[in-house]
This record gives sequence, C-alpha cells and structure tokens, in this order.
Amino acid sequence: MTKYIRYRSGASTGYAILDGETVRPIGGDLFGNHTETGVPLKLSGVSLLAPCQPGKILAVGLNYKSHLGGRPQPERPEIFYKAVTSLQDPGAPIVTPRDATDLHYEGELVVVVGKQLKKASVDQARAAIFGVTCGNDVSERNWQHGPGKDLQWWRAKGCDTFAPLGPAIVTGLDYGNLLLQTRLNGEVVQKQYTSDLIFDCPAILSWISDWVTLMPGDIVYTGTPGSTRKMSPGDVLEVEIESIGTLSNPVE
Repeated sequence: MTKYIRYRSGASTGYAILDGETVRPIGGDLFGNHTETGVPLKLSGVSLLAPCQPGKILAVGLNYKSHLGGRPQPERPEIFYKAVTSLQDPGAPIVTPRDATDLHYEGELVVVVGKQLKKASVDQARAAIFGVTCGNDVSERNWQHGPGKDLQWWRAKGCDTFAPLGPAIVTGLDYGNLLLQTRLNGEVVQKQYTSDLIFDCPAILSWISDWVTLMPGDIVYTGTPGSTRKMSPGDVLEVEIESIGTLSNPVE
C-alpha cells in the first residue's frame, strides 16, 4: 500500500510519496514510470493540494442502499459531471456561492483512473484503477431538486470548491469494504462501509467507458451513504475513510 500526495513547498509544487510524517518527492509520470527525487521533506512543512489534476470529474448518484430512502434501486449507475474547476484542496474552504440556500455535504470514496479505458470489461476496469481517495460531493439541494432547481445539475454539483479531494491517493488497497465516516463539526453524520455500494468501483468505470473514454488521472465520486443535511458558514466537514485518511474543509 502506497500513499501519493500532491503538495506545495514554497513556490514549487509536485507529487510525492507520503511515508508517515515524511514527504518523499517523485519525478516522472504519477500514473506511469516515476522515481523518487530530491531531498525528503517534513509533512508539517508543506501544503497539501488535491492529490491529482483530473481531466474529467464524474460522479454517481443513488449508489448506496442506505441513501435510497425508499426510492427504487437504479438498474444502472446514474452518472453526472462535476466541473474540473470545482476541485478543492484539503484544508481549503468550501465557499458558499451567491444565492445558495441549502448546501449539503456528501462524503464519498473517489476512484482515480490509472489507464485509458474505452468499452472496458469489469476486469479491465478493475485493472485500470490506480487508487482511491476521499471526496466530498458538495451539493446545493435547492438547485438540484428544490423549488429553484435547474434543468441540469451544473450549479448544484459543479460550483467552484464543490469537489474537495484528498488528502492522499492510496494504491494497493482493498477498497471493497472500507469504513466511511463524515463528521460535521466533530459529530458523525454519515457512517457506512463501501460494501454497501450498489455498483462497485470496477462496474462504475466499465459502464462509463462504454460512452466516455476515461483517461489517467480522471476521477469518479462513487456515491454517498445515508442522509445528508445543511452546512453553514463556520462549519467544518471531515470525510474519513479507513486506511486512506481524513479530508477536512471549513465552510465559508
């Protein structure tokens, strides 16, 4: 199991292997050949960035049995896009956009694609998963399905800062039965194992790849468990997934 991060140190940014409190910089292709370079750094001396720079961000709706709330189980993964500009770093703020009235958290396991996938089988999709990380699919419920809903979810799911990601991408991890917990100001508000997913990670990627080619670095938010509730400025959201770490973001 290896943890990869993206970090800023002074004016420079780069990728690194996270080894406890030590940051070991790497050079080359994160999703291909790379080697350790430079002098190790202390984690306390760097700023963590979103652990990759995806060309596409996709997400799955209604993908935990515990999130259905009486709605019928979908027959296929229900996919939507989040804007690439919605990506946000660990520790950086979720910014409440103008006119937003019902902003919700959604703690999620996020899959990071490591190889190009087009019309892939489930086994091919499984082999193309580089690793997994934590994500928060921030959603404005009024714009999503309330009285002020838009025709599409472009604002409800895609506003700037609506896709916090990190802190690390973990490879070599069995992601099929990990405990996911979301905390709002320290209170556990979501708690479920990833074994509750209706469509698992390989099935999701295989389905997407029939119509949209997935490229190395693309990410897919895999769905949120249980119920969610409103966030307000001053709140702090934490998404913790077993063996991965904790993604924390304040709300402004």
